[in-house]
Amino acid sequence: MVVLNTFQQAPHAALPQATPDEAARQEFSKSLKQFVQQGLLPGLGPIYRTRATQRFERETGRAPVDRHDIRKAMVPDSYFQHYAAVNRISQELLWDGVIDSIDRDSEGLRARAEAASQRNQGELRLPDAFDVPRYVSALDIHCMPGGYAGHGVGNDPALGALYDRGVFLYAMGYTGPDNDDMGRSVCNYIKRRLNGFSPKRILDMGCTVGHSTLPYKELFPDAEIWGVDVAGAQVRYAHARAGAMGLDVNFAQMNAESIDFPDGHFDLVVSHILLHETSGKAMPKIFKECHRLLSPGGYMIHADLPPFDLMDPFTQFILDNETYYNNEPFWGAMRDMDQVKLATDAGFPVETIRFDTAPMAVMEFAASEAAGYSQDAADSVAERDFTAGEFAPGGGWEVLIAQKAA
Repeated sequence: MVVLNTFQQAPHAALPQATPDEAARQEFSKSLKQFVQQGLLPGLGPIYRTRATQRFERETGRAPVDRHDIRKAMVPDSYFQHYAAVNRISQELLWDGVIDSIDRDSEGLRARAEAASQRNQGELRLPDAFDVPRYVSALDIHCMPGGYAGHGVGNDPALGALYDRGVFLYAMGYTGPDNDDMGRSVCNYIKRRLNGFSPKRILDMGCTVGHSTLPYKELFPDAEIWGVDVAGAQVRYAHARAGAMGLDVNFAQMNAESIDFPDGHFDLVVSHILLHETSGKAMPKIFKECHRLLSPGGYMIHADLPPFDLMDPFTQFILDNETYYNNEPFWGAMRDMDQVKLATDAGFPVETIRFDTAPMAVMEFAASEAAGYSQDAADSVAERDFTAGEFAPGGGWEVLIAQKAA
């Protein structure tokens, strides 16, 4: 029997190695985040429905109507302030715990990453000069010290190692032991829903350390696969991580708004939680670039956050806290954009564009071990309503799909 332990990260040669004390601190930060989600967050609903709404109605003469009104009602409340403060502290603690491991073993980490990178027969492209877009460089996204792209650290793999371990703690283990649940879930979706589609060339935009890139190599072992990102440190680490995991995958520092490949080069272009880290000006360019890069009949699949119009205002308010307290300036605005129109404007036929749900691979695996997997079980997961507090919407990842005209 195969046992999947999603609550401990699978070790590999490029991952920072923690001492027992450092590991204990990291586990504490992960547990604190879980307490915030399961212990504090459920209390926000009753607070909103009673004293927060009553205060708002006294002050404005009307009931809250949208997530912005709900925020005005909730921010003055001491319970919400306590929740938001502990959530922010837990986010800062998780990075601090991992930085200790990296700083202590920086030379060893660099040597292991270099050796692992040499085992990856895929190409690594790092240009001498590269302009990181301001929406990534201007602030430390997710409160990650240095941000994704770093400030003056060049292509040192340390920042990639910080992201690799930190994101696992942020996700509290729900993205699986290899942090790859989004990519694995989209791969499962392709197998079930795209009628034998078998791409020869695959591009993963905004790949960071390649968490979601590697499952495509497992599903399509003969395909040419590229992961690209604006952060050189993430790309360098991604190449090493793939080597450490025994996979030959290509990585390059490129901007999804302008990819250095010819027209029609790829049969499948994917991204995983990329779009909400960009901007209102970048997204139309990215969609157009996807259309340009695809061969006739090729697919574009973006796995990201569900649009706000798919959920109630209170759930919108909960999720929009990332915008206000976790350095995610585009988090809320992206959910309000008409992505179907963006895809249509980019050239995709409107009848091919749709939102859908890719059930989380880790949940499907757990279900298959407990009661036997079936298509009905997968469909029931895909059709569940979103519930705030779950890591993914209703046990699945929201995907936007479009197909280029043949």
